[in-house]
Amino acid sequence: MWGKSTNYGKKWEGLQKMTALMGTFRYSIDHKGRINIPAKLRAATDLPGGDHYVVVRGFEGCLNVYPHASWQKVENKLFDLKTLSSEKARFFVRTLLSNASDTRLDKQGRIAIPQNLLDLAGIKKDVIIRGVLDKLELWDPDRLAEYESGKSDSYEDVAGELLI
Repeated sequence: MWGKSTNYGKKWEGLQKMTALMGTFRYSIDHKGRINIPAKLRAATDLPGGDHYVVVRGFEGCLNVYPHASWQKVENKLFDLKTLSSEKARFFVRTLLSNASDTRLDKQGRIAIPQNLLDLAGIKKDVIIRGVLDKLELWDPDRLAEYESGKSDSYEDVAGELLI
């Protein structure tokens, strides 16, 4: 009737899912450019390679910090860009990767952020860390406040437009 399947469970073997990164945290950068990744966010990336992150230039003036599993998805999309035929694609890939930095958590749960990336984001001492689904955003507090105050659309308007 049902028969015996020798592949039972094979479809799900090796499938790993990262928990969505969320929340806002305020930390300080130390004199060596290191920042503590909050334990709650580290726990959400508790996969093989969960201590490995890639830091890149973000949008609107922040830095993006991708856990290794999320970065692999971004990297696959970058490989799919038409860099041979599109000047815009070449510009984007060059700009993104020329400032990218691989980093690993140290024993205290910190990652090192290179000075050139801190300068791009205007981060001097204090930093806001935001979990945004598959990545972290690092913001200079003043730059984040300026960005948020400069938005003319309300949260409700944007939610209504995007979700409904």
